[in-house]
Order: sequence, then structure tokens, then C-alpha cells
Amino acid sequence: MTEMVRAAVQTGPRQIEMREFPRPKIGADDGLLRVEANGICGSDVEIYRGHLGSNPNPFIPGHEPMGIIEEVGERAAERWGVQVGDRVALEVIVPCRSCEDCLMGRYQACRFRKYGHGVTGIEVDPSLWGGFAEYLYLSPNTVMHKISRDLPVEVAAMYNPLGAGVRWAVDLGEVGLGDTLVVLGAGQRGISAVIAAKAAGASNVIVTGLETDAHKLAVAREFGADHTIVVDGEDGRDVVEAVQEITDGRMADVALDLTPMAAGPVTDALKSVRHGGRVVLAGLKGHREIPLVTDLIINRALTVKGAFGVDAAANKKAIELLESGRFPFEKLHTHTFGLEEVGLAIETLAGETDDRSALHVSVHPSA
Repeated sequence: MTEMVRAAVQTGPRQIEMREFPRPKIGADDGLLRVEANGICGSDVEIYRGHLGSNPNPFIPGHEPMGIIEEVGERAAERWGVQVGDRVALEVIVPCRSCEDCLMGRYQACRFRKYGHGVTGIEVDPSLWGGFAEYLYLSPNTVMHKISRDLPVEVAAMYNPLGAGVRWAVDLGEVGLGDTLVVLGAGQRGISAVIAAKAAGASNVIVTGLETDAHKLAVAREFGADHTIVVDGEDGRDVVEAVQEITDGRMADVALDLTPMAAGPVTDALKSVRHGGRVVLAGLKGHREIPLVTDLIINRALTVKGAFGVDAAANKKAIELLESGRFPFEKLHTHTFGLEEVGLAIETLAGETDDRSALHVSVHPSA
């Protein structure tokens, strides 16, 4: 049995160090996950850069971990409904499960949660809270979902971005049969929103992106996007005018903003939907003050929702969609990196390297 566990630790902006930690001792109520893969998302990029996150202490990043149950206590196995050898995907939040919010199903709002995967400092025993590690500690309140071992690792690791697409477009945006959806942002979550919306019966899905996103927009079309709009460069189009033209003036039922750190798409989202339409805001702006014309919301009777993460219901639907084989999900995955390459993996997704083709990027500790 391995006595020490290797992990990538973030010690500051753009600073990743390889360290070793003692393998946790597992009791009746907890467990240990052998990490197969951890997906990377835009928030990882901003945390890596130091734009997001408030943990001043070193921590093991990686909040999209999935892998194989290596050890599990008797009571934990019964509570989670798992056994050694099962493949599971984890949620970021580790709620208390006892407060009013948790008992009412609002566990993402738990005020008493102390831990989270990919955000908790290494000073909190047993240190192995993030997915960029060979093994991850499964605390008694960890939220997990079983996922088929028949799926390729790269596809199974897409549970979180696809869950985001399901929750943000369908659960919050209420996209349904015959609806028109505008997705601002053509990354993995934007394409996941396309997939979720098409699975829910949307008839017209419009995706926006930059000139440098040409390959992403092509993949979006392959997964069902009906129209794509390039918003910059010589041939760039105004989003609102393009949506008006595509819909013959009817505008969209729902708009979803996924763009990081950008203010303009918020206004574009508000102006792209019809009277009484719905807008979901999911693109983090790093606490920047975003100009907001509230008269747009009032006079057009809009519903605006903030999208915080992915909940259990969306994860369950996403995993079922992955397991269905309905879509060629393997085409979304572009890059696999080893544990020593966490910094490079994040920079690749961010488009900071010579390779600008990244869509879904994952770190595989055994690679």
C-alpha cells in the first residue's frame, strides 16, 4: 500500500508545487478515492491567475474529481450506496447535511460547510481535498454520484461541464420544446448547454464566440447549434442584431451568459430575449462592477437568475446523458495531462500556449 500521496499544490498565483502527503487513515464513516481524472474549467484558470478564490493558504486545486473508490468505511458505504471498486464523481461543496438549508434541499447554500473539493487548504487534515492528487479524501459529508466504469475516463470526466449545461440552460433557464436559446460563450460549458438544450427539445440554439473560437463554434454546430455568431474582428456581428435577424424579430426565449470577466455579454443577454424572456448569468466577472440598465429588466418583464455551480439533480441528469451514448462526447475532449503538468494544463485551456485548440482538458494523475 502506498504510504505517501503525490499532489499538485497551489501556493500562489501561477505557482504550483508537487508535494507528498501521508495517505489518510480511513474509518467507518469516510473513504478514499483513487483519482482517475479531474476536469479543468474557466474558474480554475481564474483561480490559478489569482483573480478568483479567497484561500490565502496553499491548497490542492481540482474541483471536478472522479475516480474509483479505493477504501470506504462500513457506515459510509451504506450511506453512499457504494463499495470498493465503484466509480464516482464528486461535487465541489461538502455541506453539513443538518442545517435548515441542507434539510430543505438547498445544500449549496449551507452556511456551516467547512470544506470543499479543490478549495480547502492543506492545513486542514488530512490535506487531500483537491482532485489534482493521486488520492482524494472522502469526508463523511461528501456528495458523490455513481458513474459507469464502461465510459472512457475522458468522457466520464465531463460530468461537471455537462451538469452545468443541464442546470443552467434547462433547470434554471427552463429551456423546453420549441424554444430558442442564445448561449454567449463557446467553451465546454457553452457546448454543454447546446447539448442539454437540444436534449430538452429546443428548436433553435444560437452560440456566440470570438474569431479565435472558430474551432469551438464548429464543434458547437456539430453538437446541434443551429447558428453561430462571431462577435469580433472584421466580420464580427452585433449579437442583438444577429439574434433579431435569425429569429425574424421574435428574439430568444432564453439567454445564457457564460463569458468570463466580460461586461458586454450581460447587456447582450438582456437585449437578446423577448418580452417576458429569461436570462441566466453564469460567467464570473471577478467581482468587477458591471453596468446594468435595470429598466431593460423592468420594461421587458425579464426574469434574471444567477447560476451557482451544479447541483445533485443536474449532475444525475448529466451522468445519465453521458451514459446514454446519445452524443459523441469524446469529440469534446482535446487534451490529457499528467499530475506534474497541472500548470501547463490550465494554461492550455486558457489559450496561453501555442496550442489554441483546447476545449475539454483533464488531468490524469496516473498518466
